[in-house]
Amino acid sequence: MSYIITLLIIAVLLIAVFHKKKNKKPITPPKNWHQILLQKVHFYTKLSSNEQLLFQQKMADFLSYINIEGVQLELEENDPILIAASAVIPIFRFDHWKYPNLNTVLLYPDYFNEDLDFNASAEGKNIAGLIGTGRFENQMILSKKALYHGFSNKTDKGNTAVHEFVHLLDKLDGATDGIPERLLTQENTIPWLNLMHTKMEAINNDASDIRNYGGTSKTEFFAVASEYFFERPDLLKRKHPDLYQMLASCFSPEKK
Repeated sequence: MSYIITLLIIAVLLIAVFHKKKNKKPITPPKNWHQILLQKVHFYTKLSSNEQLLFQQKMADFLSYINIEGVQLELEENDPILIAASAVIPIFRFDHWKYPNLNTVLLYPDYFNEDLDFNASAEGKNIAGLIGTGRFENQMILSKKALYHGFSNKTDKGNTAVHEFVHLLDKLDGATDGIPERLLTQENTIPWLNLMHTKMEAINNDASDIRNYGGTSKTEFFAVASEYFFERPDLLKRKHPDLYQMLASCFSPEKK
């Protein structure tokens, strides 16, 4: 009898969850988002008015299922806005997208070390962001200082938060290895590997304007090159047309 009761309870809960999801109302983005995004997010300024509305809706959807927590800081208004914008930038051209491998973003005041210690006395504080493993699985850890720097510097081709969200896309196939199998067509996998090898060799020979960190591994190359693609697309297209075209094929909807 207790077994039957348990099954009935589970059935009722499943029906309630389904009903809640089915009747979930779309979130309306706050009116002040538009001006904040115009001031801080270069990617947003290049969108049409209809695309800007879609961008905001995607941000609102992201914030509806992702928990953002401050670690030794009180979250300010712009913190979740910039985090959500960072999440939407890489997947903006994808329809009905959610990050299945993320549930929480932890925002730290400053850079931190591998022990997630950011205090003044801590050593090795050079990490701006990372995607968690082990007990931090499905979590992202970001430095607030790095988050804001990514949107304040318009010429450095970098954005820490976008970098970390690209790692999450890379990880969807089970391995964070610089080969985003969910984004690449099968026929582009070998050309992508060859292109990465060539570009990383140029970086390590000090013969490239791509950030040096991109030469440390294929994983980091994909994330660093993607930062460049979203932050300075015109410059990337001019200096690295082959890389630009490959990344455009990854992040365009027809390839999703």
